[in-house]
Amino acid sequence: MSYWLVKSEPEAYAWSQLVKDGVTAWTGVRNFAARNHLCAMKSGDAVFFYHSGEEKSVVGLAQVVKEAYSDPTATEGDWSCVDLAPKKAMAKPVTLAAIKADRILKEMVLAKQSRLSVSPVTKVQFDQLLQLAEPRRSADRAELKMTLKDYLLNLRPAVSEALANNCHCNNKK
Repeated sequence: MSYWLVKSEPEAYAWSQLVKDGVTAWTGVRNFAARNHLCAMKSGDAVFFYHSGEEKSVVGLAQVVKEAYSDPTATEGDWSCVDLAPKKAMAKPVTLAAIKADRILKEMVLAKQSRLSVSPVTKVQFDQLLQLAEPRRSADRAELKMTLKDYLLNLRPAVSEALANNCHCNNKK
C-alpha cells in the first residue's frame, strides 16, 4: 500500500462534499508531477484530503477505489484522474503550521512544494499525521497510568474470594 495527499480548496470541492457524494473522480489535475502521482496510485491506497486556501488543514482520509484513467474533463493533452472514496474525517484537523513544526512532517512534499496538488506521503509521515489527527482519549491515558498497587488493590477482593472458596489449606477431615 502507498500513501498520498490530495489538495482541494473547500469552495471548489470540500471534504464534506466527498462524504456526501460517496465517490468522486479526482479530475482537473494539470501538473505533470501531480499527474504522475495519480498514475502511480493503486486501488486501496490511503489518501489524505487537505483543504487549501484559508483553512490549510488535513481534514479527512480517503481511499483510491479506481486506478488512473483518462480525465474526462481534459480537452487536450494526456491527463489522468482516479476515483476516491471517503474513509473517515480527522478527529482533529492537522494544520499546515503543525505539519511544518513537526520534525517528521516538515519533510513532507506538502511542506516543501506547497503548490503541488497531489503528492506522496511516506509510511512514517502517514502514521505521524494520523497520530496528530487522532489523539488518544484522556481516559485511555488514565488507564495506562494505573499503578501496580492500584491493580493489586482492585484484584484483592476477587483473589480473597477465590482463596476462601478453593483453598486446599483447610484440611477438613
